[in-house]
Amino acid sequence: MKKFLLLFSILLVNYLSAQTADEIIDNYLENIGGKEKLSQIKALKIQAKAMQQGMEIPVEIIMTADGKQYISAEIQGKKIVQIAYDGETAWHTNFMNMEPEKSDSETAQNLKKNLKGEFPNPFFNYKDKGFKVEYKGKEEIEGVETYKIKLTEHPVTMDGKEVSKVVYYYFDTENYVPIVAEEEIKKGQFKGAKVQQIFSDFQEVDGIYFPFSTAQKFNGMTGSEVKMVKIEINPEIDESIFKFVPASKTIDTKTDEKTGDVKK
Repeated sequence: MKKFLLLFSILLVNYLSAQTADEIIDNYLENIGGKEKLSQIKALKIQAKAMQQGMEIPVEIIMTADGKQYISAEIQGKKIVQIAYDGETAWHTNFMNMEPEKSDSETAQNLKKNLKGEFPNPFFNYKDKGFKVEYKGKEEIEGVETYKIKLTEHPVTMDGKEVSKVVYYYFDTENYVPIVAEEEIKKGQFKGAKVQQIFSDFQEVDGIYFPFSTAQKFNGMTGSEVKMVKIEINPEIDESIFKFVPASKTIDTKTDEKTGDVKK
């Protein structure tokens, strides 16, 4: 009988937690515009300014519902593509020679696994995407009482090994919007460190609310900040920006010393 009661208690707690998580997410989606409006978003174009080490860097972000992405920054008058993905191939600008360069296959695979699911919002239709959520209780963060939600997306591959992709979101208990997203670094010298994204200044764009200010914290220390200048819903997009185009090959030429003619 005791075992039955214990099992029943565990099942009841899990059931209530799932219900609470869904309730929080439903309130959140409703407060930012509603599921119907979110379902109508097919593409987003964001113009922003990143503040880093005293520099103000113009940034452009383009995302589509079918999993394409383009992020570029303008540094010292030069446009640098930080990441672009056309659904199959990922690429970026090589900072040393300023030419387009394919990213490694793991990067492309990981983008393919989760980009569609994260658009336009990872919590929108999360069950259909194969994502999972868990309610982890209340917690005070940044001086605000929040609901802590654990979001598990599709696993990603790092150094040839599959690792889980888990992000903890902290929802303001008053407005039901996430004010912090926290994730653990899984690769490199900072493996195991916590990175937080702080969301604020929610503004309406065509009936949908977006955070117009984000800041990154690394192990509690504030790093870069991004201010949204303009967000467009369903803009016209030139699909060619996502495609990888190799740099033009230069022809090795030599000049004939006697005639002055160019020899290939």
